[in-house]
Amino acid sequence: MFRKLFTPPADQNAQLPEGLRVYAIGDVHGCLYELNLLLDGIEADNKKANQALGREGKPYIVFLGDYIDRGFDSKGVIDRLIALKEKNNTVFFLKGNHEVAFSGFLSYPERNEAWLDWGGVETLRSYGLDNIHGRPIKAVSYDARSRVPLAHLDFLNNLALTHQIGDYLFVHAGLKPGIALDDQSEEDLLWIRKPFHQTPVHQRPMQVVVHGHHPVKEPEDKGWRINLDTGACWTGKLSAVVLENNKRRFLTT
Repeated sequence: MFRKLFTPPADQNAQLPEGLRVYAIGDVHGCLYELNLLLDGIEADNKKANQALGREGKPYIVFLGDYIDRGFDSKGVIDRLIALKEKNNTVFFLKGNHEVAFSGFLSYPERNEAWLDWGGVETLRSYGLDNIHGRPIKAVSYDARSRVPLAHLDFLNNLALTHQIGDYLFVHAGLKPGIALDDQSEEDLLWIRKPFHQTPVHQRPMQVVVHGHHPVKEPEDKGWRINLDTGACWTGKLSAVVLENNKRRFLTT
């Protein structure tokens, strides 16, 4: 099942460059079925919109991070994203806190053992590793490194923290209030919640922030920020915002 949710634009001043249509996708969390469904929907939506305007062009897609953990096919998700990147040079991937935790577990398992409780067990199982519990954590990490393809490690190690297009800023979690973008810490960009969500009006960034990280029942458009994490691993709803000119609308599985 695939749904289109239409909402009026909450901030008429936010603009994209003329002729550009952007699809930003929230937290995937190992949900390959929902990812494929949403990408098919984006392909169809982009084709229909292009036909109406009498033009052609691949969709411009920004992923907001957290591709792995909790769902049952993190490996399949990374395979799909790598294949998409090879096919489409207008796809951009941001880093999420779960990617950092996975990389940390592979390199420094004793410092990052807690990742197993965040959905890391499901990720390791997707790579064919079942003998996880009851063994020394270093042995589990060593086995995991032997099963994760180099292409996946390269993908995880080359994710961006932010992406900017027109009047929109894309980031996994958000921004620390009152701090310039260049001075933001990686920890805040990947982890912040309440302080960002409750940013006073006078400290809000100039750009509309598009983010995930904090699960909500439906995509949220707060005017100055848009939250696209609809808890796909629990709800089956993976969501995207479609940005074009000064309009925005939502697609969700």
